[in-house]
Amino acid sequence: MQWFAEQNAIFQAFLATLFTWGVTAMGAALVFLAKDFSKKMLDVMLGFAGGVMMAASYWSLLAPAIEMSGDLGTWSFVPAAVGFVLGAAFLRLVDVFLPHLHLNAPMSEAEGVKTSWQRSTLLVTAITLHNIPEGLAVGVAFGAVAAGLDSASLAGAVSLALGIGIQNFPEGTAVSVPLRREGMSRMKAFLYGQASGMVEPVAAVLGAAAVLFMRPVLPYALAFAAGAMIFVVVEEVIPESQASGNGDLATMGVVSGFTLMMALDVALG
Repeated sequence: MQWFAEQNAIFQAFLATLFTWGVTAMGAALVFLAKDFSKKMLDVMLGFAGGVMMAASYWSLLAPAIEMSGDLGTWSFVPAAVGFVLGAAFLRLVDVFLPHLHLNAPMSEAEGVKTSWQRSTLLVTAITLHNIPEGLAVGVAFGAVAAGLDSASLAGAVSLALGIGIQNFPEGTAVSVPLRREGMSRMKAFLYGQASGMVEPVAAVLGAAAVLFMRPVLPYALAFAAGAMIFVVVEEVIPESQASGNGDLATMGVVSGFTLMMALDVALG
């Protein structure tokens, strides 16, 4: 931990998201154990991922953004509000233009611009959308520590990366297992599943660099990552977890994920 603490924030963010990518690969690797998994279990896991993302959005991102804008007095919410809306709007634009397909949806419901991409590629693209704000959040968190934000700590940034990593496990599984179910080889399904996490180190490095080189944008950057994550949770993760009639179980997954991330952030942050 001492060696890690001495590294540059951008390198810390890169290493942390290599971990989260690795956990995505671990989840995708479950395809080597079985061709199929219980749909109930997959829905609970997706709900759990959504709960982690919601808790991280507040405790690790929005709350510090509001706190560091305290000198604005009554208007201290403005940077957080502006960043939050911009983050959601950015993901909405990506959602409109980037070709992707939600889990369990037929090809006729593919979103984004028209494309000849195969179903497998569209599924990976959809999960990659989840990982952009997750990587960005980790990068901004480490950047906040390096920038000297009072409410930011290395332990808190590490806990965020740990929470994101934990919820990446079901996301990797949620890609590889359906692909295997459709007849794809185990190795190819695994490679597609882990590929969805490759964007996180890139987003993390960009987020950390933006904060370090443009210190005044920090509260906006924190809230931007939060808005992007909440958009993904509400627009994709929770609806997908509820679509197969396992709503009660998926909801308990959300509660479990939210509680775990809250505990990690408060205990370690």
